[in-house]
Amino acid sequence: MKRSFRSNIPVRIDIALLLLRVWAGASLFVKHGLEKVTHFQDMAAHFPDPIHIGPRLSLIYALITDALCSILVAVGFATRLAAFLIVVNLGVVFGAMHQFSFMADHAELVYLYFGVFATLMITGAGRFSVDSYL
Repeated sequence: MKRSFRSNIPVRIDIALLLLRVWAGASLFVKHGLEKVTHFQDMAAHFPDPIHIGPRLSLIYALITDALCSILVAVGFATRLAAFLIVVNLGVVFGAMHQFSFMADHAELVYLYFGVFATLMITGAGRFSVDSYL
């Protein structure tokens, strides 16, 4: 009987990935995604446009990453792709809005989110996810 690569990974690592996914995904959604969903029209006119695609398109991309992708990561569905999109967004935010400075206001939160979602992009969702059942 052939054993899969995942069977060699201890269950406690999968539990840690579950905790990391749910905690970070829910946190990003509640703090940033929900705000964009509920106040989209209010934010559309003055949303930052760091990559010069227009404030509305920048807001739509932020909405996708902060709301949709954060939920996908939390449940563990298309985790690597969703985490990748979040990491790209966080990279733009860290560079364009904080000028890659760790001392800027709230830059540490962006930096921490970046590390968490980059880790999930590399590791995947773990055993306790929708991805592992598909």
